[in-house]
Amino acid sequence: MSELGELAGRMRRFARDRDWERFHTPKNLAMALAGEAGELLAELQWLTPEESSRVMDDPEAARRLRSEVADVTLYLVRLADVLGIDLAAAAHVKLDESDRRYTVEDYRGSARKAPPLS
Repeated sequence: MSELGELAGRMRRFARDRDWERFHTPKNLAMALAGEAGELLAELQWLTPEESSRVMDDPEAARRLRSEVADVTLYLVRLADVLGIDLAAAAHVKLDESDRRYTVEDYRGSARKAPPLS
């Protein structure tokens, strides 16, 4: 079993043991994920690009960032599990699609968006 699969199983047991499964609907989990992503963003919000690149050099800021990244990860893994999505497989499919849309020849060094898929 993959590490993500093990994590999903552990979270499934965590929710079941606390009788929280009824609260772990896709809507609720997506909302919690968005909230945690906002908390992650708040840790970086007012930093300059240079400061944000060095944020892990500050032990207290690094602790907060690790905690927020973990929260986002946990909610994403739980949401994928509830929806029956293989998170790693879905990410590989998306990356394959992005590889086709954003060719090295056309997009190297560019931040422009690719045209919509037809």
